[in-house]
Amino acid sequence: MSTESSYRYTGDHPIDLSQLATRVDRVPEQAVITNALEANVATLSDLQSRLYSEKQTGVIIILQGMDTAGKDGLIRHVLSGLNPSGTSVISFKQPTHLQLNHDFLWRINQALPERGEIRIFNRSQYEDVLISRVHPEMLLKQNLPGVKSLDDVGDKFFDRRYHDLRHFETYLRHQGFVTIKFFLHLSREEQTNRFERRIEIPSKNWKFSPSDMQERAFWEDYEVAYTKMLENTATSKEPWYLIPADDKGVARLIVSNILVKRMQNIHPTYPKVSAETKEKLKSTLHQLKEGEL
Repeated sequence: MSTESSYRYTGDHPIDLSQLATRVDRVPEQAVITNALEANVATLSDLQSRLYSEKQTGVIIILQGMDTAGKDGLIRHVLSGLNPSGTSVISFKQPTHLQLNHDFLWRINQALPERGEIRIFNRSQYEDVLISRVHPEMLLKQNLPGVKSLDDVGDKFFDRRYHDLRHFETYLRHQGFVTIKFFLHLSREEQTNRFERRIEIPSKNWKFSPSDMQERAFWEDYEVAYTKMLENTATSKEPWYLIPADDKGVARLIVSNILVKRMQNIHPTYPKVSAETKEKLKSTLHQLKEGEL
């Protein structure tokens, strides 16, 4: 598979999602994908254990993509080996009334991990420059300062939000938190196939919602919103990873490869034990073996 840098996007050039590949040129055999993914899951489990013990760095994994892009399945297959005590998933749905009474990053702050933990965001703060860009009328109900009509929701409004999103991640980095952002790039044709399977296979019917089809009608608008979001929030220190997502197995392997590399770059280590503590442990072990405890 290609290296991490092949999918890293730092905002240094414009992108055209309609021309960006949603499949890789050469797909490995399924056995190769399975074995490599299993190895990565084991490596991530070890790295998470070290991260949790060290308690210096928190990790935020962000997953964004069109409906049916494979976010839920990726979480199950790539992050299945992580210890639940130090890992959790947050799915950001439509904001509640309470959340709308605060700034748009308020609910994100509530969901941040502690140091030593990994938190997976299934959708994220970036929804606030995606769905609101496609449906700006929703912003008129949020009592936002300076937003009285749709004329107030233009490029200037979203430029401020891109600015805030970039600086929010810079702030988090300064506080010891690493943000790893994935955009699962799905083709419209593959989304069609996945919607059809959700309808045709009874066990998948629960996944289908009529609202999914309503949003599909805005495909081109979402492409524009995603393009602007990626171009304006990708930086050299906080890149986006643009993952071809038409093949679920390949997408999972690519993401797991990147996560392994990014986690290794953190260099998490188990806390060092002092010489005094080692002597006490040695003494305790002796007492246990001699039946004194």
